[in-house]
Amino acid sequence: MDYISKYNHWLNSANIDDETKNELIALKDNDKEIKERFFCEIEFGTAGMRGVLGAGLNRMNKYMVRRATEGYAKYILDCGDEAANRGVVIAHDNRRFSVEFSRETAAVLAANGIRSYIFDSLRPTPELSFAVRELGAFGGVMITASHNPAEYNGYKLYDERGCQLIPSMTDKVIKYVAAIDDPLAVRTLDFNDAKSFITILDSSIDEKYYAAVESISLDPDIKKDIKVVYSPQHGTGNVPVREVLSRLGYNVIPVLEQCTPDTEFSNTKNPNPEVKEAYELALEYAKRNDADIVITTDPDCDRLGVAVKQGSEYILMTGNQSAAVVLDYILMQRTKLGTMPENPVMFNTVVTSDLGDRVAESYGVSVEKTLTGFKFIGDKIYRHQLKGDKNFVFGYEESYGCLAADFVRDKDAVQASLMLCECAAYYKELGMTLYDALNSLYKKHGYYVDSVDSFTFKGLDGAKKITSLVEGLRNAPPKQIDSIAVVKIEDYKSKEMMDQGFPSSNVLRFIFDDTSWVAVRPSGTEPKCKFYFCIRGKTSEEAKAKLAKFKEVFEKDC
Repeated sequence: MDYISKYNHWLNSANIDDETKNELIALKDNDKEIKERFFCEIEFGTAGMRGVLGAGLNRMNKYMVRRATEGYAKYILDCGDEAANRGVVIAHDNRRFSVEFSRETAAVLAANGIRSYIFDSLRPTPELSFAVRELGAFGGVMITASHNPAEYNGYKLYDERGCQLIPSMTDKVIKYVAAIDDPLAVRTLDFNDAKSFITILDSSIDEKYYAAVESISLDPDIKKDIKVVYSPQHGTGNVPVREVLSRLGYNVIPVLEQCTPDTEFSNTKNPNPEVKEAYELALEYAKRNDADIVITTDPDCDRLGVAVKQGSEYILMTGNQSAAVVLDYILMQRTKLGTMPENPVMFNTVVTSDLGDRVAESYGVSVEKTLTGFKFIGDKIYRHQLKGDKNFVFGYEESYGCLAADFVRDKDAVQASLMLCECAAYYKELGMTLYDALNSLYKKHGYYVDSVDSFTFKGLDGAKKITSLVEGLRNAPPKQIDSIAVVKIEDYKSKEMMDQGFPSSNVLRFIFDDTSWVAVRPSGTEPKCKFYFCIRGKTSEEAKAKLAKFKEVFEKDC
């Protein structure tokens, strides 16, 4: 069917509710919008689904959630009765329709005879990962669009290890989902009729998760003479982050206007810790209270951002910078305490700054790289545990996500909040800030300037533009920038990289003879093309000057 035929099928279906029908009727004279919503289906890919809310095949709505869940149910049933009986843990964040989508998920699973455990209110993504393993479930579903704007929602799948599904698993689910011709005809039950298959989770899981997070503290008796301003950006971090930090004695000043679980994110300009607008209100609190640090978590509380008081100003640290400082603190303390395991390993991604690699290596910790996506880090943790050959000590991504202890198999901003506060307290006793600690690492390992630029290209034309950008660099790569030569190009769609154990992915990485590198990849969940820069210099000024020249070359067509 063409997009108009698909639109009419939805419009005239007896299975459509009145609210969706009215939304579709309102589109009848808007051919461009109908095409956007029906020319393709919202992609169920390696990161699940994420998209703008609304009626249509290319939007997030209950019908597309039902379809995804039906495909996941078929995958579970294909794994046997035990998988269905072990069931699925379902959690959701504060977004529009998150509650409804979590109930729709449970109802479709129940219609397939699959048990589920569902939280009674919003919970963070890392607690979902924790609960899957704690309950011995077969998998998990997290309803969230992470750090995206209010008009988005999403759907992420987890396996029995608490990891997001890796490609070998997701490929099977995708085939089941793709075989469902009509999202409007998926079998489901009324939520109340499905309750014999559904267990509502109580606070006992929360308490076990909090206790696990508290246990990662390396110095519980450290002097907690720091003031911490915290914003959950209206999301799921409000209760767990404040609870854990309070129990351990930290002075946390909440940004009260951003503590309510608001679907519209009314009191924040942007809920993404990666952008400076997310910190505006928190910084006002910090200045009024003379706070040492500002921390903020994204809506599903897997990412953590920080701003540090340096003199009279507050400096925002990147995810690469804050993770490197925390990594150094953890390895330093574990070395002092004699708790560094044999054959320690740290994981990060191919688009993460090399500063953390140098830190790890200085403590005798090996480094392993993965593609973007914490599922690959979680998978590596599991596989090394099976082999018994290497022991996990830290994992992180440049996108403000890290993991200190593996009772969670995804990035965990509750853990990160605790470790960052402990790190700040440690350095304050020494008369230093987190930013001072970062500069110490630069002096020891070289000055690294990291930057991520994201260019948005929406719709059909946007998709073509993204393809053109990446293919242009693949087919006609730069050979040098000024006198700095490209010495290696890693194409993660190539057999060479797949032979090294990387799944095929549309990522390019250009490595230069001064050890700087640039990576380019289309986002897997948004209509964006991302450019990652890791530039090394003898001084900060030299690295920044190089960065400007590198951007001129790589981003000239954006």
